[in-house]
This record gives sequence, structure tokens and C-alpha cells, in this order.
Amino acid sequence: MSYFTRERKAVLYADSLRDIEPADSFHLVRRWVQCRRADPLWIYQPKSDISRHILGHMDEHPASAGPVARRVETLARSKPRRVCLIIGQLGLGGTEKQVALLAEGLHRLGTEVFVVVLFDGGPHEATIRAAGVPLVNLDLRRPSGTWATPLRVLKTFLRLVHELRRLRPDVVHAFLFHSYVLAAPAAFLARVPVVVAGRRSLGDFKRGRPLFVLCERIATTFTNLLVANSEAVAHDVRRSEKITERKLAVIYNGLPPAAFDQVMPAELDTAHPVVLCVANLRSYKGLDHLLNAAALLRDRGLPCTLVLVGDGDERGALSHRAVRLGIDVRFLGARTDIERLLARADVFVLPSLTEGMSNAVMEAMAAGRPVVATAVGGTPELLANGRGVLVPPADPTALADALERVLRDPEEGARLSVAAREWSRANLHAETMVERYAAIYNELLRTRCAV
Repeated sequence: MSYFTRERKAVLYADSLRDIEPADSFHLVRRWVQCRRADPLWIYQPKSDISRHILGHMDEHPASAGPVARRVETLARSKPRRVCLIIGQLGLGGTEKQVALLAEGLHRLGTEVFVVVLFDGGPHEATIRAAGVPLVNLDLRRPSGTWATPLRVLKTFLRLVHELRRLRPDVVHAFLFHSYVLAAPAAFLARVPVVVAGRRSLGDFKRGRPLFVLCERIATTFTNLLVANSEAVAHDVRRSEKITERKLAVIYNGLPPAAFDQVMPAELDTAHPVVLCVANLRSYKGLDHLLNAAALLRDRGLPCTLVLVGDGDERGALSHRAVRLGIDVRFLGARTDIERLLARADVFVLPSLTEGMSNAVMEAMAAGRPVVATAVGGTPELLANGRGVLVPPADPTALADALERVLRDPEEGARLSVAAREWSRANLHAETMVERYAAIYNELLRTRCAV
């Protein structure tokens, strides 16, 4: 009897790939490779693609009669019992915050969630633990110069396989490059039924790095679904990775309820308008162009206080440039009171040269601040239809013009603020994000069983 008749496949998925006899392993793997070559998802896809299923437009396809079919139907209607979220570290970045929000939200929905951190902990580690979500820190050090040596990669990979076998999740969801290139094949060896990989930024970092591209392509063959956090990122994935629509979905980042609360403004001693920017101090954030724009505003008789929140290797160069230009720039470093700084700001600005889906712009919208930002990545999706002012990247004059427009016209700033706040409350709430991810996990498990 073939190992992959309908009943065998039903038993295989109903038992989450964990109860296969060792004698079957060679034939299983060989057949698995054959099926994956024919269909990257290797799941039953009636009529519509998976993104339509996730949005709730599901067709009902009753299973065949019999005890195995009834067992599969029962499993398909249930929630995933265990979800494992994997990320490299839990610093103050936007993706790290989204992982913490997703873990908390899934936990509230009754799903057993684990967070596995490959390299470093960070501020969000305490948040996750406080929510009652178990956290496993593999505490693997990154050597200087490169992200890992071959020996360290192997060690990390084997430890990850061991942890996944111990945790026995139904779904593995990996975020950012280093996590998903390791997690996808590790999840396969650990017999995890469903693997989801996040795409959180444009693929510019892979240019000129053929090894990165190769690792990503290998990982994608072990992945059931890629989830982008903006339509711009999804378009980049389709173009650069040649991914079909059915293997790709889009879910916007989410904001916690506190992001919409009114708070006391932070204290900042200045008589000038406050222009706030929250970003890593790195070249791709375009902060040198922002400093040039601030100098142009001063020359136009509109001096402002530029507040930069974040750290990075460009801090020294930016500080020297600010002194040279003679402008008022406050370098605050990493902060956790972003809401209070937003409440103090007259306008929020993000001059990035490249972007995925900016959490900083989202937070400014939720706080009701007028936003000026460059039209890159997913930012135009956030600020479309009069919710903010978009300018070309690397254009200090256009940036200065937009800031001047908002600062000199309070009514225009107020209109932008209201539109942004109302839209963000309706579309960017963390509960919405969590519900969409839960629907993805459920549908992937369902379709893995419905074969």
C-alpha cells in the first residue's frame, strides 16, 4: 500500500508528522520531495488561493466518510494547540515589538505560545514573560565580522531542532532573515506540520550576497506561507523571490491599545517647534537629509528643534553634521517613552531611503501627530488619502517644504492628525493583527489535513 494514499496522508497530518515509523522515513522523505516539487505548498487548494481562505471566503469541502476523515475534520476545525514564534533577539526594534504583541494576543486567545530567541534577549523579554508566555533563549553569541561561522550555524541549527522536538508545536512562525533560514528546515526535521515565515522589509540587504539568496530559497521550500507586513514588501517578494500569490499573504503590523491613549507630554526645554524622528541612526534612514532640511527651515525663518530617538553607528557623524550646520538637534538615544515624546512633538518625520512597514509612523498616526515621510516601502499605504504628507527620498528641499507646510498651517496639521488617528484605530489595532494571524494558522492546519 502506498504511504501517500488519502487515508495514510490523513493519519500522517492528524498525528502532526510525529508518529511515523522509522522504517517509513526514507520513503516518506523521498515522496515529500516529489510532492513539494510538484506543489510548493503541498496542500489541497480548492478554487481560491490561500489569501482568500484567510480572509474568510472559505468554501466548505466535506471530508470523505469514515473514522479517519471524521478525525481530520475535527482537527481542522480546532485551533492550533501550540505556536512557536522564533526571532533572533528582543531589542527595541519594530519587529521585536510585533512578536511580543503577537505572543500576548495569541496567549489571550487560548493558544499555547512559546517564543524562541536565537541570540540575545532584550527589553521585550520581560514583557513576554509578564504576559505568561514561556520564552526559550538559546543565548547563542554572534561572532564579530559576520553573523555566524559554519560551525556556529550547525550548532544553532541542531539546538533549534532539539527545542522544536521538545516543544512539539503545531505551527512555527519565524521572523527576520536569520531566524527563518534556520527555522524552516529545523521545523521540517522536527516534524512540525506548518511553517510560516515573515517578510518584514524590502530585500535590498540581499543584493550582492548570493549566499543569502541561496539560503533563503532553500528555507522557502520548507515553508508553507510567507507573510509580508505591507503590500510593498509583498510586491518585492513576488518580484525578487518569484513567489506565487497562493504562498503569500499580507498582514499589517499592530498597535497596542496604549498607543491610542492620551498621555502627558515629555518635558523638553525649547521655544521652537519640535520635529520628532524615531529611527535607528543608520545610513538607510536618511537622517543626513533631515538635518539638511532642518538647516533650510532655519534659513527660511522657521528654526525648529529636531529630536532624534534611537541609536546606531551614524550617531557620531550626525552629531558633527548638526554642529557644522548650526541647528538644534537633540540625540536622546533609545527610549521607552515614545508616547510621551509624540505628545510633545508638533510633527513627526521619517526620512528613510528604504522601509518595510514603519512602526514609528504607525505610532505617530495613533498618537494623532501630523506625519511627514518619504514615499518608500509601505509608508505610502499608511499615509494615503490625506493621512500624511509624502515626499521623495533623499530630497532635503522637498522634506523642508513639507515640514514648513505643516508647521505654518496648524489647521492642515490638525486635519492630517485626525485622518491618521481614525484610520489607524480602525486598521492597525493589535487585536486585528492577532486575529488575522490566528486565521492563517488555523487555515494552514486545516488545509494540511484536507488532502
